Amino acid sequence: MPDMSDTAPDFTLPRDGGETITLSGLRPGAVVLFFYPRDDTSGCTKEAVAFSALKDQFDAAGATVLGISKDSLASHEKFRDKHALSVPLLSDEDSETCEAYGVWAEKSMYGKKFFGIERSTFLIDGEGRIARVWRKVKVPGHAEEVLNAVKAL
Repeated sequence: MPDMSDTAPDFTLPRDGGETITLSGLRPGAVVLFFYPRDDTSGCTKEAVAFSALKDQFDAAGATVLGISKDSLASHEKFRDKHALSVPLLSDEDSETCEAYGVWAEKSMYGKKFFGIERSTFLIDGEGRIARVWRKVKVPGHAEEVLNAVKAL
């Protein structure tokens, strides 16, 4: 599980719209990776909408924001279109990237245990090192807090 000052695990994943994104190819810009459990659920929608609303400010601060879940590209595109999302959504269907970042975890709901994505955000600096980690994210105010961390880099 990577932590502060570790080099961020590199990946190449498909994104909505059909392209692929390679993390190391985004240097020397900062990157915000927000891992979320599922397209079009309440908390995930609020989080993606909040990051999309601040996209221009992230861009101005020199940071690329990427959302990652295990959902398919078709699901991502429906989610993007339904909520007018402007941040790229990456599909990690085999969960390799989720596992590399330590966000694929055992969860519990209504007494049932299952594996899923633990809502987490990673701020990666221009040299590819993890500058900040937020685990078990609470959505309200989170995108703003991440934007302030980007500006402080």
